[in-house]
Amino acid sequence: MSLLIDIDRFLRRSGISPTRFGREAVNDPRFVFDIRKGRECGGKVSARVYAFMAKAEGKPGQCG
Repeated sequence: MSLLIDIDRFLRRSGISPTRFGREAVNDPRFVFDIRKGRECGGKVSARVYAFMAKAEGKPGQCG
């Protein structure tokens, strides 16, 4: 799965705004908007995002 698809699904399930998600997951409030515009992110950032989503959903940390 792509990171953007996973983030969008998480946002729908959680009700968190894209700005809040970016701020809390990677300390960048524009993160989701930039990803939607084609921003690429490396493995460390992806790992942080997946760990944030897993923690928010009460799952053990995992990378997709």
